[in-house]
Amino acid sequence: MRNLLPPAPWTRRASISALVQALDPAEEGNCRFVGGAVRDTLLGLPVKDIDMATRLLPEETMARLQAAGIKAVPTGLAHGTVTAVLADGPVEITTLRKDVETDGRHAVVEFAQDWQDDAARRDFTINALYADPRTLQVHDWFGGLDDLKARRVRFIGDAEQRIREDYLRILRYFRFQARFGSIPADAEAEAAVSALAAGLKGLSRERIAGELLNLLGLPDPAPTIARMAELGVLAQVLPEADPAPLAALVAAEVREGVAGDAVRRMAAILPADPATAEQVAARLRLSTAQRKRMASAAGRSADASTDPRAMVYRIGREEALDRLLLTNRATAALQGWEPPRFPLKGGDVVARGVSAGPDVARTLRRVEDGWIAAGFDDAAIPALLDQALAQLTA
Repeated sequence: MRNLLPPAPWTRRASISALVQALDPAEEGNCRFVGGAVRDTLLGLPVKDIDMATRLLPEETMARLQAAGIKAVPTGLAHGTVTAVLADGPVEITTLRKDVETDGRHAVVEFAQDWQDDAARRDFTINALYADPRTLQVHDWFGGLDDLKARRVRFIGDAEQRIREDYLRILRYFRFQARFGSIPADAEAEAAVSALAAGLKGLSRERIAGELLNLLGLPDPAPTIARMAELGVLAQVLPEADPAPLAALVAAEVREGVAGDAVRRMAAILPADPATAEQVAARLRLSTAQRKRMASAAGRSADASTDPRAMVYRIGREEALDRLLLTNRATAALQGWEPPRFPLKGGDVVARGVSAGPDVARTLRRVEDGWIAAGFDDAAIPALLDQALAQLTA
């Protein structure tokens, strides 16, 4: 792994150069790129978010940005974070910090001037890489470059101590292991996450859900989820979960050319029981839309032989796709197909002599069921209506 950051497109943006000039006009080394942008650029991966660290206090950061005409938003002044709003995307700028107290959920920090102090409080070595914005030199105090080369996810310093500072790092470890790690995994890291897994119970459900969904949204989380189960971690956050079905779902998504989806994958490792899915979704405080999808996916065993297009018509494309993939069925019938409108109206039924009321609704349902069974054939409507009317008078 080179000690220079490759000159990726984001490093050459005019807006980034202007930002660096605003923060460090005298070239005193007041700011550096840090974290994911550095890590992913070294790996040749696309960069989504750009973060910077600075020795400037947040008020000074704000003042310098505003003096340069750059919009500055105090997104987390208490934690030293200011967001620079640039034309091609925001950049978060955080003052160097060091931990003075932690309780496993929150850390009390104070601002610092030493880059290594700031690096030492981060979670993994591969996330503690800093790059000079002018020279692109990479600064690495904890072997992160070697770990990137080895595809090794390793805690900085003592793994158990890092976890006790914030138990969410257990789930972050598995997410990074799924994305960047190799097999076998770092033995010290695995021993620590297994030993301290019970600490996850003290975290907010929202934080747990966010990390789980981020993990499940990765290209192939199945081996990692299985390893979480083996190490006793999965049971702490999803005691209902069985990791076994996840690999089959991922394989089905790949086979059908369907993008992997975190909610669908969470449904895969839960029992096919709507009540259980609802309980888990509520416990994790998922959104209303996510809860509905989870409950729908949990009903997948009820329609193993239902025509895919009929399923889309009745429950929606996304929900139908979930059920098809979860039951390892083909989705080709849905490609380029849009559900048609049911052509019969209540007025058409009334015109045939049916009084307005329940009989009209009952007739429409019968005709619609027949129309769906006939492959949405509008030509079948007259005969289906005759049959439904005959049933009313029978």
